[in-house]
Amino acid sequence: MFTDGAGNQDSVNPKAIRRAAGSTIACSIELALPLALGKIPTMAIRSRRKTVTVDVGGVPVGMGHPIVVQSMTNTDTANAVATAQQVVDLANAGSQLVRITVNNDEAAAAVPEIVSRVSDLLGDIPIIGDFHYNGHLLLTRYPETARLLAKYRINPGNVGGKRHDENFRTIAQIAAEHGKAIRIGVNWGSLDQNLLTEMMEANAKLPDPCDATEVYMEAMLESALRSAALAEESGVAHNRIILSAKVSGVQELIEVYRRLATRCDYPLHLGLTEAGMGSKGIISSTAALSILLSEGIGDTIRVSLTPKPDGDRTEEVQVAQQILQSLGLRRFNPQVTACPGCGRTTSTFFQKMAQDIEGYLREQMPTWRSRYPDVVDLRVAVMGCVVNGPGESKHANIGISLPGTFEDPKAPVYVDGKLLVTLKGETIVPDFLRILDDYVERRYGAAASALVS
Repeated sequence: MFTDGAGNQDSVNPKAIRRAAGSTIACSIELALPLALGKIPTMAIRSRRKTVTVDVGGVPVGMGHPIVVQSMTNTDTANAVATAQQVVDLANAGSQLVRITVNNDEAAAAVPEIVSRVSDLLGDIPIIGDFHYNGHLLLTRYPETARLLAKYRINPGNVGGKRHDENFRTIAQIAAEHGKAIRIGVNWGSLDQNLLTEMMEANAKLPDPCDATEVYMEAMLESALRSAALAEESGVAHNRIILSAKVSGVQELIEVYRRLATRCDYPLHLGLTEAGMGSKGIISSTAALSILLSEGIGDTIRVSLTPKPDGDRTEEVQVAQQILQSLGLRRFNPQVTACPGCGRTTSTFFQKMAQDIEGYLREQMPTWRSRYPDVVDLRVAVMGCVVNGPGESKHANIGISLPGTFEDPKAPVYVDGKLLVTLKGETIVPDFLRILDDYVERRYGAAASALVS
């Protein structure tokens, strides 16, 4: 309860919805040495926000650990075979945590088989249960499911109306009993309507009311923080709680998380909800997450892309990884530099070759990742003509400069900045891939490791 200066009590602090948007954190720019000294000013990545560490099935989430990539299946969870296979596919693509829908009895009953199949196929991958409306019932009816899930996602906006707190406590108590982590996932589209009405009414009584968007954002934060407090009152440890507050607008997401980051030390899960399909979803998610991550906000991320019918679900994992790698926050895969093409490169050969090389690297990484741990640092350049080709190729670990229109039909290959060989003829691509394989073995293999040690 909030008590004002006159001793009057209310369940909502009117100041909670008056916090100025001007308190947001501005991106910092590192003013580096003058250009004359050879250093270009760069955007500074702030140090990570201080948080507790939450263990999710053996994967640590929090400030002292790498930012975790996660994803979610879109299969019918009751189909244990299909769901287990998609969990494996997502994990193989690099998802460290995988969430599945647990929406009815059939889905809840299938969880033990899913966990068993995933374990047989790939080992122990933390599987998260996503609960809405009836989580308190399903977790009670299916204790083995409650035991096997690594984390429970709870949406405080739909755990019940009049029995909201009771239902929430039931889930929290089951989590505490099994020592499970929970994510309190507040969502713009399913916000607790009782809390929102309460705060809207309080806002309307103010001499200078805030606009509706401001109240919505503060209601999301209030819902997350109240729920976290209720979870702790119900027995969930402070270091077992992760928070999220997702919206579908880029600017709103940035603002909500900037505020949430200042009001707690729980790890935060970032994601633009319902990001959309294709380039729109990728660009919107990248825009929002990159700003927050650059400010040190965010401990685990998901890119919620809408896949094409029968599309590749793992695309969202690849996008999330690329966001982190592009920001220099994590390393997942070798990076391929390729020019966009112009009138000097009317042939599509170099574009196809760049695509083939990226595909080849992606196919090899499941094997390479264990055999050559440092191969994630590899930089490959595939360039289309003489203008930037040799220069970019020299800057990469290994690069090829293909001939542009009207240029001599030859392709010099550079290794560690020096010309190794010039390829010609119809076998340029397989020849280059052989050189690439040899380089990886020589640079990152056991013999190379032994020389370093």
